[in-house]
Amino acid sequence: MFTKAFRVKSNTVMKGSDRRKLKADISAAFPSLSADDLNELVPNKEELNVVKIYAHKGDAVILYALHKNPVFFQLEKQLYPTVYTLWRYPDLLPAFTTWAPVVQKLIGGADLMLPGVVVSSAGLPDVKKGDCCAINIVSNRAPVAVGTAALSSSDMRSSGLKGKGVTVLHTYMDQLWAFGDKTAPPVIPVTDTSVQADGEMDGVECGEGGEEEVMKNEGVESEGQLGSEMAAVESSCQSLQDLNLGEQEQEVETEEAKEEVQEEEKDSRSPQEQMDSLLFQCFLHALKSKVKKSELPLLTGTFLRKHMASCCPRGKHLDIKKSSYKKLSKFLQTMQKEHSLIRVKELSKGVDSIVEVDWKNPELCSFCVPDDWEPPEESVEEGENCEVSYQPPEITPLYGITARLEPLFHEAQKKKGSVLQASEVRTIVTDYVKKNELVHETNKSYVKVNPVLCDCLLEKSEYQEVEVLKWDDLFSRTLSRMQACHQLQFPGQAPVVRKGQVESIDITVASRGSNKKVTIIKNLEGFGIDPAVVADTLQHRVQASSVLHDVPGAKDRQLVQIQGNQVQHVGRLLLEQYQIPRKYIQGLDKAPKTGKKK
Repeated sequence: MFTKAFRVKSNTVMKGSDRRKLKADISAAFPSLSADDLNELVPNKEELNVVKIYAHKGDAVILYALHKNPVFFQLEKQLYPTVYTLWRYPDLLPAFTTWAPVVQKLIGGADLMLPGVVVSSAGLPDVKKGDCCAINIVSNRAPVAVGTAALSSSDMRSSGLKGKGVTVLHTYMDQLWAFGDKTAPPVIPVTDTSVQADGEMDGVECGEGGEEEVMKNEGVESEGQLGSEMAAVESSCQSLQDLNLGEQEQEVETEEAKEEVQEEEKDSRSPQEQMDSLLFQCFLHALKSKVKKSELPLLTGTFLRKHMASCCPRGKHLDIKKSSYKKLSKFLQTMQKEHSLIRVKELSKGVDSIVEVDWKNPELCSFCVPDDWEPPEESVEEGENCEVSYQPPEITPLYGITARLEPLFHEAQKKKGSVLQASEVRTIVTDYVKKNELVHETNKSYVKVNPVLCDCLLEKSEYQEVEVLKWDDLFSRTLSRMQACHQLQFPGQAPVVRKGQVESIDITVASRGSNKKVTIIKNLEGFGIDPAVVADTLQHRVQASSVLHDVPGAKDRQLVQIQGNQVQHVGRLLLEQYQIPRKYIQGLDKAPKTGKKK
């Protein structure tokens, strides 16, 4: 159940009345615990937290954590102890014994199958179907897993120890164990060393996550054979205990054991699920610790590059295309519709922005920064990281077919509204002229005007006068009568086609009271540039105050206003850092003239 990362919904300190109720519930579920034991597990004054989580399959689970170590978890109103509690009270639950190599499969998400159970001289533990039980290994009574009995003891015996024995819910080294202090199991000696083994380890079927059969006993006939097998198991058990003795990384005895554990972890979770989880983690992390209310509205591309990417744990990389969402817009729509964390609006065609964040959302409030996250080594201060991560869009002029020109493009199967590049227009017109044999017989620099070309390209006053056109004139007339369009291609995003010419970034200098100058920058959003980042960057560069204003008549668009004539600094920022072509920036000539004062 906890083989994959879970999502924390809330984390609160337990009150006195709730502690008394929890103590009563634990006492009813586990009557073998004494009053002193209950006081140790649920103290009156020490830190005890209630953590509500969602497991990776959507199950709602409540954790009870003492000093940040989970001691019990509640699933469907049933209390279960964690391995941390069972290490203090190893006899709290009836326990099934198995071989140490089987535990590796349990950690990977498998259930315990009956052929893998080692039966002692006392026989199987007495359980009913659905009873809470523990799993330990030969030669160490410290439980390494918790689950529920899939069958009663009598049914297990009547089945000939075939099929599933224990449905595993929680194991040593899973995500619930990792939520605590990550200590290794203690060594608790076995009181009854006699083992009834029904054969050599041949194969125990794995449950939920299993891919193969592991370890089935097939007859140990003499005490000498039993002794050698016990020694081998003890060695394997010791290797298991050496896994993860540190707080932040797993230390493995041998390279072979390390590779086996890593392979199990990989098999238990698809790459797509891992990327979905990483995206959601970085999304919450960015909202909680990176995004400020003053930055809204925030371009979605900037949010991904500047905020989410910086929240990615070291050694991992965010890649939307490897997730189930495939596109950033789809991911953010899911965050808006299913989680109600944000509200996204389209600033202009193809340019989305986050315009609102629900700062009181329970999922956001309860999110804690992961332990494995570290700030990037090359931290860039203030708004400067946009200068590194931003890549300008590739701008391509396009031409749309109008109703008047549709007959000219009919043979090329292009309809009204189709968008073409200039080279495509030239090719189609050339093919039309040659196919209809319109090239002038004596002077191939000219094209004869037929009725279609006449209607499409000539003015009414030219109908009787113009009989031929030069090739260049033919092409220029065609392009001039088409709808001007352009395509913006941002790196890593689908191309966006817009009608009209490219709207340039506009820089103006205006006077405010007492003849004070201010510099105003408009239409940054059209190039995917966040006005808030530009305002912040310029403010620190020129040491002058900057503010954002809504653009009159343009919904969800903002202009940057900064004190003084800062055209020179703005131009340098846009040309050098953002790499916007000079032809798409208006107002660079308004920079103050440099010269000696008389």
